[in-house]
Amino acid sequence: MVVINLGNVGITLSLPEQFWLTAVPNLIGSALRILLFIPCLALAVVVPSGWLAGLNHDTQFAVLLACAATAGFGGGNFSSSMANISFFFPEGRQGAALGINAAGGNLGVAVAQLLVPLVIIIGVPAAAVKLPVHEVHLAYAGLMWMPFIVAAAFCAWRYMDSISDAKADTASYTKALRHGQTWVMSLLYIGTFGSFIGYAFALPLVIKNTFPEFLAGHPFIATYLAGLGFVGALVGSLARPLGGWLSDRVGGARVTLACFAGMGAFTALAIAGVNRHSFALFFAAYMVIFLFSGMGNGSTYRMIPAIFAELGRRDANATLVDYKRRAAAAIGICGAVGAFGGFLIQVAFRQASLSTVVEMKAATLPAQKAAIAHAHAGWSIPALWVFLGAYVALGALTWFCYVRRSVATTRIPSLASAAV
Repeated sequence: MVVINLGNVGITLSLPEQFWLTAVPNLIGSALRILLFIPCLALAVVVPSGWLAGLNHDTQFAVLLACAATAGFGGGNFSSSMANISFFFPEGRQGAALGINAAGGNLGVAVAQLLVPLVIIIGVPAAAVKLPVHEVHLAYAGLMWMPFIVAAAFCAWRYMDSISDAKADTASYTKALRHGQTWVMSLLYIGTFGSFIGYAFALPLVIKNTFPEFLAGHPFIATYLAGLGFVGALVGSLARPLGGWLSDRVGGARVTLACFAGMGAFTALAIAGVNRHSFALFFAAYMVIFLFSGMGNGSTYRMIPAIFAELGRRDANATLVDYKRRAAAAIGICGAVGAFGGFLIQVAFRQASLSTVVEMKAATLPAQKAAIAHAHAGWSIPALWVFLGAYVALGALTWFCYVRRSVATTRIPSLASAAV
């Protein structure tokens, strides 16, 4: 939300540069997700909020990148809570518990995308807001979060419970890293959570640069609702507990496979929407993609403790507590790799946008830029085809490892019998 308003404060960036600013928090957040320092990381989120409040039109791109990087602290904090909560519930209820906890964190994306466009125009005359370029108060986008961050950090430090089995020991991480299942689940989580967080960050930019005519004809949506980009994050967040709940009943692998099938099918529909210049078709397709990605987030996280519980039952040389610790470590590892998927989503969009950059830089008049934008409205299609192919491959991987019951099972066993 801040990135698409930088032009209003005199900071002019190309589309690839804008995608870098939305991608870097995913990259840094993915690296921090292995840590289990919830109160410390919660308080550290004050840094980007304060830094953001000090931006002005003279701010260099490198400084913007550094500010974006510090925003990744929130992602590390979120994953820490997920690993921690896995110890508090029995295996049969972990899907719903992890889903509810994650929904609260993911909902923050939707809240930010809804509130920031409204907060930054507080005090700006309504007539001015309707102009293509108008005054905004970007400092408010950072200042609005600071009291909530400090309060959350204090509550985490003062009131969060810990149990002795929930220690993030190095041995558990080392053993989890050696399990092939950890890496299979990391790939699946790239497809589910990586899609959710990547699209949540990128969709407002994609809408702005793919459907400029629609936004020009609907100034209220463009100005106050940032092109409706927040709706996808809201849908995905609310769908996550549903995915966990369904997984507790029918198995996470089946739900995950269905989610990848749905994401692939509706990505094809989104491509059709871009080709037809139909915002309604594109937007509707992406809302369903968000629905399936949110459900997939819940189902894949439900699979991790179930898989390690089954491995623990098969290993006579280790206790179930050992495998619970490995499962918590795997959740952190999968969270890190999955969040990196959000970075890859935005890099793919960035690379796809490079075709329009040269012509846009050469254009000087608004009419010329509008004509170029219309001619290159399909710039995102190569990236969308890559995503569709990835969903097909990940769906096949899910089936092969966790659903397959008869094909080549004597040579390469699957975990289908465990109904993970």
